[in-house]
Amino acid sequence: MATRPVQIHMSARDETTLGQFWAEALGWNMSSEAPGVVNLEPHDFTYPDPAALCIDIVAVPEPKTVKNRIHIDLATTSPAHQAELLEHLQALGAVPVDIGQGDVPWTVLADIEGNEFCVLTPS
Repeated sequence: MATRPVQIHMSARDETTLGQFWAEALGWNMSSEAPGVVNLEPHDFTYPDPAALCIDIVAVPEPKTVKNRIHIDLATTSPAHQAELLEHLQALGAVPVDIGQGDVPWTVLADIEGNEFCVLTPS
């Protein structure tokens, strides 16, 4: 039987600050189910929504030290939307990073704890 992912787990030194970054970046709601855990869900989300993928951010004591083995890709709908989103994300504290991607049409950024993610070119 097929299944689908429902949550992405992300580790963070400061789960609340990283949660605020991603809630603002995505325009999602932020809640907490327990100390050290921040939950990010789309607006009007009810678990388990078959159309949604949520993010849980969990506090860990150690800093990020290597390139992510998995990362988030953000879609855009037009070149103007991509430019607007890049500006918004950088205003939140994201920075451009080179992870060896070469000359590509998408942009690679790192969030405020150094987690790499991509802002895709509209298709």
